[in-house]
Amino acid sequence: MNITFKQLRYFEALARHGHFGRAADACAISQPALSVQIKELESTLGTALFERGARQVRLTAFGEDWAQRVRDILQAVDELGDMARAAQSGLAGRLRIGVIPTIAPYLLPGLIGALGRSFPDLDVHVRETVTQRLIEELHDGQIDTAIVALPVAEPGLAELALFDEKLLLVRSEKDGAAPVPQASDLRHLRLLLLEEGHCFRDQALSFCNLQSAMARDGLDGSSLSTLVQMVGAGIGVTLIPQMAVAVETRSAPVSISRFADPQPARTVGMIWRKTNPMAAQFRQVGDVVRQTADALTPDPAAVAT
Repeated sequence: MNITFKQLRYFEALARHGHFGRAADACAISQPALSVQIKELESTLGTALFERGARQVRLTAFGEDWAQRVRDILQAVDELGDMARAAQSGLAGRLRIGVIPTIAPYLLPGLIGALGRSFPDLDVHVRETVTQRLIEELHDGQIDTAIVALPVAEPGLAELALFDEKLLLVRSEKDGAAPVPQASDLRHLRLLLLEEGHCFRDQALSFCNLQSAMARDGLDGSSLSTLVQMVGAGIGVTLIPQMAVAVETRSAPVSISRFADPQPARTVGMIWRKTNPMAAQFRQVGDVVRQTADALTPDPAAVAT
């Protein structure tokens, strides 16, 4: 069969996006050209891969079975390229990095510049989404590495811890002089949390020894910025990671407090597929991530003890 790698990549994009237009944009080709390639592929195979609908395309039963094999093939081809990159003296070419939303807005502005200075030939592509989605995209070969809160304890993924970060209490400005509550007291306050799917939500609930169902009378926000602004409006309290303090508190009438020891913290690190031959290069990137994060530590005078 005369099947090309280009056709396999087009097939994978269409299977992932479920839409010819979005798949064509992802492949940087026109929609008619993508459609022609898919039809030629189906003709070569002698069976349909997709069910075409008015707004969406879906994989056929055969297409579902075929999709996983195609992803395995494309991942193996990508790793051949990674082997060649790993043999080079410096880190160069495309690097696809995933970052979770409670890290990306604070770390990325400094990190992109630092990576450019350390690795001038590196072409960095960034993807921001929640941890579970990043794990799926790592397994599918859509990204190379991700910066997340550890551990993820996912089979097939290597983990590299980079730094620990304190979690701080955000209260309204008028409550700033009040004693800092203990973790057990937070269950009696209106605790504002990120919506389901964010690992930071789970970390906050764990520290407060709360079940997710017990935190329903607060506000589930999609970003830390929303939560901090709501605290400033007097609606409740929330927790934020230390690196977010400078950005999220500059325009909100809130106070920031540290908890008593042992203070809650999260471990931030990088993950990648264990089969990826660029582990040494990812560790070099990790050094730059660590240095960038160190520079984000807020002035101790600005954080109550």
